[in-house]
Amino acid sequence: MNLEVFRWLLLPAGQTLLAEAMQSDLHESERLRVLTRLRKHATAEQAAAAYETAWLRQRAASKFAHASDMYFTREALEQASGERIAAYRAERFAAYARVGDFCCGIGGDALSLAQRTQVHAVDLDPLRLAMAQENATTRGVQDQVQFIEADLTEMALPNIEAIFFDPARRISGKRLFKLADYSPPISLVESWREQVKLIGVKVAPGIRDAEVAALGKVEVEFISVDGELKEAVLWFGENTRPGRHATLLSQTSRMTYDASSAPKLPLSTPLAYLYEPDPAIIRAHWVQELAHEIGAAQLDAEIAYLTSVHLNKTPLARCWRVLEWLPFQLKSLRARLRALDAGAVTVKKRGSPLDTDVLARQLSGTGAREWVVVLTQSSGKPV
Repeated sequence: MNLEVFRWLLLPAGQTLLAEAMQSDLHESERLRVLTRLRKHATAEQAAAAYETAWLRQRAASKFAHASDMYFTREALEQASGERIAAYRAERFAAYARVGDFCCGIGGDALSLAQRTQVHAVDLDPLRLAMAQENATTRGVQDQVQFIEADLTEMALPNIEAIFFDPARRISGKRLFKLADYSPPISLVESWREQVKLIGVKVAPGIRDAEVAALGKVEVEFISVDGELKEAVLWFGENTRPGRHATLLSQTSRMTYDASSAPKLPLSTPLAYLYEPDPAIIRAHWVQELAHEIGAAQLDAEIAYLTSVHLNKTPLARCWRVLEWLPFQLKSLRARLRALDAGAVTVKKRGSPLDTDVLARQLSGTGAREWVVVLTQSSGKPV
């Protein structure tokens, strides 16, 4: 979709076509049939834009409560934070009268920020910026946001007190894993720090420990939602807490944990219960503290699985009862599962090179019982 087609989509004729697309069956098997019908009322580009918007709205429903009224591009939707994270993060900026949302995309964070403060939303892509403006209008916060089309590498900072910066972590659909490859460059933060009080930079949750260490005294926050690691944020400026932190968001609660210097954990073979810490806890290096809190040992010094004799329920980890464990050998494992009347088998792993989907098919049988098989290491040996 280009800007001209998007502008048409906002007109009455475009809205009528979009409404028809949204009422259609958007499964891939029906795509050609639906597009053929839409093309009877518009150009091929316009029909494609209506179909794409309807499809993206379905995809966005897990991130945005009002996705059915919003506009997206595929890449912008993939990069956008969900409402729960954006609302949580906006609270940190609420103390500042004017906040910059740099690389605002389709406006996911700007919408939450605008409910608490004045926002200067900046993006180089005119289509994304136009979508962000329409999304703000739909949510009734357009008077709180000033939209600016600009190149951050050349733009003078507007009159703002804080910045949320969301540089691109994909180019042409390809993921970027190094901070140095982000666009615009992370190095811009150094010049901004002299002019604003607080900067938050969204980065990939898989950011390497060495890159974090190279940043010096910076706060790194790893955020999970309902047990799934979503993103990480680097915080610079006032009221920050240098070090690694884990924030766990759920429908009913929010918890934040700081990395600690807990004593080294004892190692143990699998005991009665197996714990898999929340991924944000793992990335924040809080596994040892969690283990001490629940009275657990570690299976292996390099792997985050924990084990204990007694069940200690915690929102910080998933837990399974260990019915049996054995050194890993495929033939003996298959035989043991047959003896246990195995039907569908789910395979989880940490520290194993095997393909879990392939192995699950190999291990599943015709029995009546469902099993979870965990492939990992115990004191360096596969179990």
